Amino acid sequence: MVKRDPKLVKTASVMKAVRDEVDADLSVQDALARDYANLSALARMLAPRVASRTGKTPRGVSDVGVATALKRLRGAYSPAPPNVGRVIAGSVVNVRTHVSRVSVEKTKRTLQVVGTLLSAHHEDFIQVSESISSITLIFDQRLHRMVKRALGSAEILDEGEEEAAITVHSPGEIVTTPGCVSTLYNQLFRKKVNVEDTVSCYTDTIMVVGMKDASRAFEAMTELVSEERRRLGEEAD
Repeated sequence: MVKRDPKLVKTASVMKAVRDEVDADLSVQDALARDYANLSALARMLAPRVASRTGKTPRGVSDVGVATALKRLRGAYSPAPPNVGRVIAGSVVNVRTHVSRVSVEKTKRTLQVVGTLLSAHHEDFIQVSESISSITLIFDQRLHRMVKRALGSAEILDEGEEEAAITVHSPGEIVTTPGCVSTLYNQLFRKKVNVEDTVSCYTDTIMVVGMKDASRAFEAMTELVSEERRRLGEEAD
């Protein structure tokens, strides 16, 4: 029987653990793919996790070893995994300016009011998201006074005017492809755009941003889609 070098076994074990950690974190994959990651800092962050995966003590895995594994992996990732990239490439980006947002306490009455609003204004832009204790409405700014009047004495938890809604309409595969939505949010995070609210409706992902960020957010999304379309074309060639 051929004996294996313990050092090679150790290296392989650390390498696999690092790959598993990177495979589980899209933000780390993106940082490696776009080459903006500080490998030393990333290695320090991942070392305790790698130690846990390999059954070693924290001191048993060196930052240098993890950094070396990250260098080897750097070329193995694209800005978005292939299945995510195909969904992004097939998406269409739209922007709607002058949007308002109102969050209210969820009660039987506010549910009834929201239902009436949706029925009466089904041709207008109104999006609704609901949690256990609140309801958020995103709608055309021209409807702001009417919505506030309809809600009456309902407790307003938060509201905003002069906002914009960035809508990414994607292929149906987005529903079953993990990582698509986080890729969209990561793109805005990289461009330092704050998402004030978000709604996901089947294949539409709607992100509400301040009007001052509308142009930058739209450009960020179209840049992401264009990049994935270009990459898809290169793969086809």
